Amino acid sequence: MDPMSQFLTGPRAQAAFALRVVMDPPFCIDVQDRAALTVIIAISGQAWIAVEGGEPCPLRPGQAATVRGPAPYSVTDKPGRAPTVVIDAGQSCRTPAGEHLELTMSHGLRTWGNSPSGQTVLLIGTYQSSAAVGQLVASGLPVFAVFDEHDTDPALRKVLERELTHFGLGQAAALDRVLDLLLLHLVRVAADRADGIAPGWAAGTRDPVVARALALLHELPSAPWTVAELARRAHVSRATMAARFHTAVGQPPMAYLTQWRLALAADRLASSTATTAVIAEEVGYSNAFTFSAAFSRVYGTSPTGYRRSPHAPKMQASGTLTNEAKT
Repeated sequence: MDPMSQFLTGPRAQAAFALRVVMDPPFCIDVQDRAALTVIIAISGQAWIAVEGGEPCPLRPGQAATVRGPAPYSVTDKPGRAPTVVIDAGQSCRTPAGEHLELTMSHGLRTWGNSPSGQTVLLIGTYQSSAAVGQLVASGLPVFAVFDEHDTDPALRKVLERELTHFGLGQAAALDRVLDLLLLHLVRVAADRADGIAPGWAAGTRDPVVARALALLHELPSAPWTVAELARRAHVSRATMAARFHTAVGQPPMAYLTQWRLALAADRLASSTATTAVIAEEVGYSNAFTFSAAFSRVYGTSPTGYRRSPHAPKMQASGTLTNEAKT
């Protein structure tokens, strides 16, 4: 099960929220929510998106954009506009002077903005957690990317907009699933683009030798893998495997295996009551002590500390803006 498949069945698949944003000029939304990943789809009008330190980029109807956090970004009707709204952590919203805007900018069912019938309509889905496997999924995308209309599935766009504007049984779960499928689609497009993406597991799937090795590591993370064994399974030399894997993924095979094992372990810690010893064995560590030491080096806290920390996904979306917009 690769990181994308693991994401779709794990806790972060239920940790996103979706919103329909309607805006009339002038507007500039300064997003400082530190979310792990945001997907934005333009339905009508035009908006410009600028990530911190980057040039503004237009987003036209039919296009989609992804923004990887935690750095802030802005969505505005034209470049150079001063912020009119600030979105903070937890999806609370305010003016730059600090006046709360949750109620005044809420327009019913999952709709938010400065006008109930604004010229610019955007569909926004935000994954707030940056933990565990979700980090590997996000690494399959650039820090900021725009996808043309032919890059995105129009059927998914229509389903997302319909679910946002028409209340029905199971709406929250349906939105989660549609957002996840849309994200999967965009990660695939990014991995297949001719200009490539930064080294990572998604980029590695474009090299058949590396893809074979990644499939083995993903499917059997607890196996006692070595570079030599991966090379044998892929029918190449050890040197070839090591070189091609490092070039495509950005790290040696065993370093990636450690990252993958610990990401899976973090998921288990967040979503189960299994003991550290049980989880250590599941992901391929010989004992709990070795596992705890490796986990602490990467996550900065012990497995027990991680399980109790707010950084571990809790299976629920939260935030004032989300809750108000649903009413």
